[in-house]
Amino acid sequence: MSANTMKASSKPAVKRTAVQKDKLSAAGLLGKWILTIVMLVIAVEMIIPFIWMISTSFKKASDVFNYPVQWIPATFDFKHHINVWSGSDSFITYYLNSLKVTLIPVILAAFLSSLAAYSFAKLEYKGRDAFFLLYISMMMVPNQILFVPKFIMFDWMGIYNTHWALILPQCFSVFGVFLMRQFFVSFPNELIQAAKVDGANHFYIWWKIMLPLAKPVIASFMILDFTWNWNDYENPLIFLNSQKLYTIPLGLNKFVLESNIDYNGMMAAASASIIPIIIVFLLGQRYVVEGVTSSGIKG
Repeated sequence: MSANTMKASSKPAVKRTAVQKDKLSAAGLLGKWILTIVMLVIAVEMIIPFIWMISTSFKKASDVFNYPVQWIPATFDFKHHINVWSGSDSFITYYLNSLKVTLIPVILAAFLSSLAAYSFAKLEYKGRDAFFLLYISMMMVPNQILFVPKFIMFDWMGIYNTHWALILPQCFSVFGVFLMRQFFVSFPNELIQAAKVDGANHFYIWWKIMLPLAKPVIASFMILDFTWNWNDYENPLIFLNSQKLYTIPLGLNKFVLESNIDYNGMMAAASASIIPIIIVFLLGQRYVVEGVTSSGIKG
């Protein structure tokens, strides 16, 4: 077969390959568009209740159940928001209590979890992996099972009906250790060995080398931990009796029980309760995906 014949026969094959690639790329682009539209619809469905909540908090009582729904109030009524933040039962007290029992555990949990994660990932000692498996198995234990032992222990320690009953247990996070350990495992051991040659000890390596590189993972953990602690309802309900110690979830529940026909007031109180979560998420949303992606599920 001559060279010209071979070239002629190869041209249709090349054209077929190019057409197939174009079809695959077009199908991939169409799939991405479909997935984007589906996710957009789901996102809109999830955000509609929040929009209705905020809109209702500014409406008059007579306009709450108007149909069709009036998403933008004809006149904005701010008295419901003023009532939430003023008076003897002000949300300011609940906010300060929630900030106290949320920020302190988040900071301490990030610190202690990073230390434990570095130990499980980079230190060599007998039984390390077995102890780590035992440690993360605590994630399978429901929190409700620990209420009675915690109650007995806190009463014996004299911290029942104090904020310490909420702060101390939340300073230790199994999930935080797991998440950060997965990141530290992927860190090259050669850099640690080089630091040891230069005379660095493990604490220096953890503080000066590991933590700066683990900022996305630590930030994403702190955002998630902040959200969990801020929305925690069961623990304050069990371990707090005094109203002056109430956190946002308990304060919101009390407000709803006392205002069971004031739907505008309930929506205003609910809107106030989600403000810190929205602020924290907007400030650190880029770290969530980046941190979870960089930690992965390795080792």
